[in-house]
Amino acid sequence: MIVCHCTQISDHDIHAAIDWMRASDPQTIITPGKIYHALGKRADCGSCMPLFLDTMRHCDNLGVAPPILRAASGSMEGHPNEGRRKSHRISQRRTAV
Repeated sequence: MIVCHCTQISDHDIHAAIDWMRASDPQTIITPGKIYHALGKRADCGSCMPLFLDTMRHCDNLGVAPPILRAASGSMEGHPNEGRRKSHRISQRRTAV
């Protein structure tokens, strides 16, 4: 199945790149950018990214998913402030001049 029409990347290409990266360095964090680089291509319009990430998720050899893949699965549930302190905004009060 073609995942990226702009660069003609298929799901088989993605799985092969992940397998190759995992074989060469078992501890590497595999990202979409590294897969594009391994295939000698560059992302063009980005409309393929949801399908690209989904294809990565379904690869058995991916290992530990990078944060971008975990975020889509809802791992931030229960963290309404995304780790920010309660007072992350600048006060809107103005001093009288």
